[in-house]
Amino acid sequence: MPIGTPHSNSFGSLTYINYGLVNKFTVGLIPTFGYNDPSSGPNSAGVGVGDLTVQAQFRLSQFQEGHRVPTTSVNVQETLPTGKYDRLGDRPSDGFGSGAYSTTVGFFSQTYLWLPNGRILRARFNVQQGFSSNVNVVDVSVYGTAPGFRGHANPGSSLLVDLAGEYSLTRNWVLALDAIYRHQGNTPVTGYEIQNSSQPIQINSGLSQQFGFAPAIEYNWNRSIGVIFGTRIIGPGRNTARTITPVVAVNYVH
Repeated sequence: MPIGTPHSNSFGSLTYINYGLVNKFTVGLIPTFGYNDPSSGPNSAGVGVGDLTVQAQFRLSQFQEGHRVPTTSVNVQETLPTGKYDRLGDRPSDGFGSGAYSTTVGFFSQTYLWLPNGRILRARFNVQQGFSSNVNVVDVSVYGTAPGFRGHANPGSSLLVDLAGEYSLTRNWVLALDAIYRHQGNTPVTGYEIQNSSQPIQINSGLSQQFGFAPAIEYNWNRSIGVIFGTRIIGPGRNTARTITPVVAVNYVH
């Protein structure tokens, strides 16, 4: 999944592994991996492991044809700091993690609409709010610190809103479109440089806002396996870069 800006490119993978533990209750893992290719400085030494997310989801209601109540679920995720984030030396591009324990609570909903032409439109609306712990930071890090730095970072809270629709062209082909809004709070980084401990250092990322769209087309061979080709487009926002991200995903349900 290449993520492009005018100055850098990154490649990453995001895999959802979910298991229906009991009726209405699902548990899962989301491992991540990446590789960075910055415009200046060395590339990543190799494919790196990012942070690992564990999640649990409980279904509150189930959609039934002829009724207005959608399928709704509550989702709780805990992200574990398994990715490298500081002590990066002369390869800042090796930073794939945040160093923080992050908790995200989400509300997911979806419903199905039968259109006049007999086709189905699946509509989804998801909201997620995340909070992170403080992080001890040493030397070069993903937080923009330099060699000799000692201190900590306090990642800001995050909000993600996703409104999406999927239109069934045929039994096999589906058109999809997501509208995305993301808000990321300010992340203050405070500390000192070991050669000059009397001079405090403070870095603020500033809050950021992103608006974007993700059009895609999906082909399903059968009920178990399908593939999605799409592009995530992040437009002008606040304190954020414009990006165009081609995406390829494989869905397997067993």
